[in-house]
Amino acid sequence: MPRKAVRAPRVNHPQIGSVFERKAKRHLEKAGITVEHNYAMHLGVAGRTKAHRFDMGSADPKVLIECKSHTWTSSGNLPSAKLTVWNEAMYYFTLAPRDYRKIFFVLQDFRKRGEQWGESLAGYYLRKFTHLIPPGVEVWEYSEASDSVDILFSG
Repeated sequence: MPRKAVRAPRVNHPQIGSVFERKAKRHLEKAGITVEHNYAMHLGVAGRTKAHRFDMGSADPKVLIECKSHTWTSSGNLPSAKLTVWNEAMYYFTLAPRDYRKIFFVLQDFRKRGEQWGESLAGYYLRKFTHLIPPGVEVWEYSEASDSVDILFSG
């Protein structure tokens, strides 16, 4: 059954992200993917590069992970500014070497309007922004309710 992700009032957002990254790392390790936090890589265009830190990554195996634990607004509206951050993550994946596996690990959060459950935030993103997802990016959706992961997209 769909449900809204639980957020405590007055939360420490960096702490939420850190806790979520630990959950992601645990599931990646279950899948046989060993990674380190804050994986740095030089990225850029036209020969100009700058270090960028992915949430996690590894040179062996070659994998890059970005984690997002964003939710619908409390009134069920789209968190448009947060989805801009998702698009930015896709841009960094575009700049990354093609031989790296790329995983976008997101929190499952369903929209609720009145008594009706709608789509998950990741489902909405895939419906509206698939054209911005580079080839080879996988979208993994983590359910807090079942402590499980579904691969929603593998481009």
